[in-house]
Amino acid sequence: MKAMIFAAGLGTRLRPITDNKPKALVEVGGVPMLRRVIENLKRYEIDEIVVNVHHFPDRIKEYLSVNDNFGVKLHISDESDKLLDTGGGILKAREWLDGDEPFLVHNADILTDVDLGEMIQRHRESDADATLLVAQRTTSRYLLMDNVMRMHGWANVKTGEVKPAEVDMADYRAYAFGGVHIVSPSLFDDLERYGRKADVFSIMPFYIEACGAKKIAGYEPAIDYNWFDIGKPETLKSACEWVKDSL
Repeated sequence: MKAMIFAAGLGTRLRPITDNKPKALVEVGGVPMLRRVIENLKRYEIDEIVVNVHHFPDRIKEYLSVNDNFGVKLHISDESDKLLDTGGGILKAREWLDGDEPFLVHNADILTDVDLGEMIQRHRESDADATLLVAQRTTSRYLLMDNVMRMHGWANVKTGEVKPAEVDMADYRAYAFGGVHIVSPSLFDDLERYGRKADVFSIMPFYIEACGAKKIAGYEPAIDYNWFDIGKPETLKSACEWVKDSL
């Protein structure tokens, strides 16, 4: 199976740590996040990975090279000239990800022990076009799911904005997105059409627009798991403490 790791972010919330290194190389328990994500993906028979780069791209390329790409077939999607955001990043990497099999997308700043194998199996069995890791946790932006975990919209509880505008948030269950998703190549043509509006775009507005015609599903694991967004100093500290306690 193939995967893509988003490693191009600027890491602005982690400054000054990211003033001299990319967020993907920020260490948790002495191990850079990029290595942690790659080694975790390998546990699920993912053997071909695309890594996109923008902020300190040469540092990431060198790190991967000196570690023999951690034993996987690896492609660098270089966004040095222009950061394309998540949707544009996936579209740029189409040459490596397209095919007959779904691929997994994982943010480099997400540390989790969720069972990705179960998530992959659920996606394969569900005929979904995309499956998103979700959880019922407090956030400002939510994905709106029906009782069979099909996405129907998005809501920002701080601003009151709901998309599509005709969706009533009260009719759905609200979930936070976990930064891991599985995408079927059947979405690439739709992504191409969406990307004609602008080459820089987030994947979430695409999912919001597509969820009426395409099956965008949520995956809420039945078993408790640990999850950290290390993109903020306070959550980075929590992740480091969890890793230390796990030793």
